[in-house]
Amino acid sequence: MNTNIYKPESNDNINMLPGNPKGLPDESYSHETLVFIDANFLSKVSYHFGEGKYLVYDLIKFSNYLSKKQKLNCKDIFYYTAPPFMSEISKKDEENKIEGYSRFVNKLSKKGVIIREGRCQRLKIDDKYVYHQKAVDILLAMDLMKVPIKYPDIKKIILIASDSDFVPVIMSLEEEGIKTILYTYYEEKRNTNLSRSNYLIKSVHKYVKLNLEDFTSCPIIKDDSTHKNKGPEVGDKT
Repeated sequence: MNTNIYKPESNDNINMLPGNPKGLPDESYSHETLVFIDANFLSKVSYHFGEGKYLVYDLIKFSNYLSKKQKLNCKDIFYYTAPPFMSEISKKDEENKIEGYSRFVNKLSKKGVIIREGRCQRLKIDDKYVYHQKAVDILLAMDLMKVPIKYPDIKKIILIASDSDFVPVIMSLEEEGIKTILYTYYEEKRNTNLSRSNYLIKSVHKYVKLNLEDFTSCPIIKDDSTHKNKGPEVGDKT
């Protein structure tokens, strides 16, 4: 009689089957995944690797590339963002940003990317305007909670983010048998807007630091800006 041999996921022996290392019956496992993207965070990482300029890359290729690195196939992409801020009396530069933003998200939507939009809030601090996205994290958390219902076959998801507010949802998904792979980035120094959340990292099944190659491996095809992603959507500064 043939007996299945199971392995922990850290084992690279391809001759062993994925499953429970205690030898329990095969678990139902889908090699498809969902990718959830915090657009504001990803823009900050792009700006960092671009050394003061936003990298230009294909967002859909990027999502598929990260999924393939985990030996998963990307089923759906969720993109969480906010339109640029608009004054009560709109200015020309604000109108231009809205126009560019609308073209970008509409093209993504036509290609099957699921767009979730919050709103942009502008605050004046020390005589300078600061822009913040509002309600975006809540929308992301709501979609994460719906995964077991809408995607019952999905057992692993990919989250591109850095906010520890997602920890309770991640832990809830773990109880439902859904593991979270976190793609994030942080710097080991003070006074940076790319800091590490140990609370978030400890809550996930696995975390991976994004690197420059992840972006440069997903170039835009000439004359096709359909999936182009190059910067933040909330304002000049985030």
